[in-house]
Amino acid sequence: MITINALGDACPIPVVKTMKALNEMQGPETLEVLVDNETAVQNVMKFLSGKNLTPSSEKLEEKRFVIRVDTITASSTKEDEVSCIPDARTDTVVAIESETMGRGDDTLGTLLMKGFIYALTQLETLPSALIFYNSGAKLTVEGSASLEDIRSLEAQGVEIMTCGTCLNFYELSEKLAVGSVSNMYSIVEKLNAAGKVIKP
Repeated sequence: MITINALGDACPIPVVKTMKALNEMQGPETLEVLVDNETAVQNVMKFLSGKNLTPSSEKLEEKRFVIRVDTITASSTKEDEVSCIPDARTDTVVAIESETMGRGDDTLGTLLMKGFIYALTQLETLPSALIFYNSGAKLTVEGSASLEDIRSLEAQGVEIMTCGTCLNFYELSEKLAVGSVSNMYSIVEKLNAAGKVIKP
């Protein structure tokens, strides 16, 4: 068994440590990752699931969690990745860093952002993903005026990612109402792979 100590590590270090451990493995092995918060658990679990692994998690005590995965459950996806057919969405990613759009009056900026997100739902060709970070994270939680439009985009296959560190900062982790919690590594990976990035 390989144990990764990510206790006290800020996002995206637990995911990066996990990735490096997987890359260094010579064969089937059991990997154990220790973290100290539920957001890190979700981030590592999502990363491992994306690698076609089947992780499990357990709370050992207050601020101490363990994620375990047996790498023998992995299956190769190289053939699928080569032969997959692109869907109707583009490889455009929309990165939303604020709950308002533009600089100036916040009331106007709020209206503009609501209109922008609604306009996205009306596009014939949708973006592949929306990423919400900093105060933009407030748009994906309960009570957001744009929640229904964002849910509509998700229902049409658009990936909705919200920065977990940002949700924690604004104390909104328990109020996420659409999409999934993401980490900085996954956000950078998504932006890097995008053909085009739009920042309203």
